[in-house]
Amino acid sequence: MLRPLACLLATLCLAPAAHAGDPTTDAWCAALGHRLRSVNADNCRAQAFVAGAERTEGKRALVWRDIAPRTKPLAQAPRVLVIGGIHGDELTSVSIVFRWLDWIGEAEAGKYRWRVIPLANPDGLYQRPPTRANARGVDLNRNFPTPDWNSDAHKYWIERTKRDPRRYPGDAAGSEIETQWLEKQIDDFKPDVIISVHAPYNLLDYDGPAPQPLRFGRLALNRLGVYPGSLGNYGGHYKSVPVVTIELPHASAMPPARDQRAMWDDMLGWMGRNIKAGEKH
Repeated sequence: MLRPLACLLATLCLAPAAHAGDPTTDAWCAALGHRLRSVNADNCRAQAFVAGAERTEGKRALVWRDIAPRTKPLAQAPRVLVIGGIHGDELTSVSIVFRWLDWIGEAEAGKYRWRVIPLANPDGLYQRPPTRANARGVDLNRNFPTPDWNSDAHKYWIERTKRDPRRYPGDAAGSEIETQWLEKQIDDFKPDVIISVHAPYNLLDYDGPAPQPLRFGRLALNRLGVYPGSLGNYGGHYKSVPVVTIELPHASAMPPARDQRAMWDDMLGWMGRNIKAGEKH
């Protein structure tokens, strides 16, 4: 079902009444539907999300959805982990994941086994105004336990960011519930590629062993480097899993529909050429 154009923007929007279902994910979808114009609560409930046992500092659930391949046996389908909303103030990084869920049943996407995490930092999203960091003031994308974390994370934060509170890496590597949960998701799902969505730098970043993508739609490759505790460092370098970081042009306004589609098609094309099931890259 097509949404009104206004609901392509990632701002507040009321949702219609819901049907009965799992109370945790029903409540999660209802809250998200009230927070983002791009998310219809009923459509969200229909996605059959699963809530983990963990709760954030703000007592919010962390949810995901697994989608089986349609055109390949399970063991032969490459595993794609999609993560949105690591930074709570990057609203479009959540919105675009729900747009992809509208297309994920199509034939080309059916070659893959998907695990989709639309919102990794719910506490940040629900702050007024929303915040990059989680409820404990930690930048989750600087909190992953990379080998250089103990030696470099705080040094980088102090010397390079001048103690920017938006980029505080935490008191210890992997100290945050959300980071620990994402680590478990990676260990459990064993992805062949990770797609991490951010905003608003309007580019592609890449870390890892597979051939790098050059362009997804209007987003061109511009590698930003490796940061202590980042997901790209943790997945792409430490775990040797290709990590594509999509930086959308705006944090609060979605790209035009044509650009969204071009980005999706190019991403699937790159994966089809470069990502194989269970390969040791």
